[in-house]
Amino acid sequence: MTTAPKWFTPVAIAALLWNLLGCMAYLMDVMMSPDDIAKLTAAQQALYASRPAWSISATALAVWGGALGSIGLLLRKQWANLCFLVSLAGVVVQDVALFGMTDVAQVDSTAVVLQGLVLVIAVALVLFGRRAAKEGWLG
Repeated sequence: MTTAPKWFTPVAIAALLWNLLGCMAYLMDVMMSPDDIAKLTAAQQALYASRPAWSISATALAVWGGALGSIGLLLRKQWANLCFLVSLAGVVVQDVALFGMTDVAQVDSTAVVLQGLVLVIAVALVLFGRRAAKEGWLG
């Protein structure tokens, strides 16, 4: 295994923190109480209720896969790449449901921007993991 550059670990830590934020957001979402849902606007409630179960499962794969991949980077393990691919697949499936089956753009324009950022970072992590493997930074 080749010694990774000094910036590798800070980037891997940033990736882990990003993905842990995603895990927290996922848990907050799936653990919403009926009282919490009642506090949403009518449009947000409709969007929340219309999500198919497979979309929620894809979100779980996206966030937990990204977190595991980031841990794999920190441990310098090859399996990090598989985790990042699973995470990216989860993001893509989630986006198909979100943008192809709902009117999220009319309900929450911030969600559109955030999901775009999530997709960009998921792709970047796949590319980063591949580079780390190619450079010999992963064992």
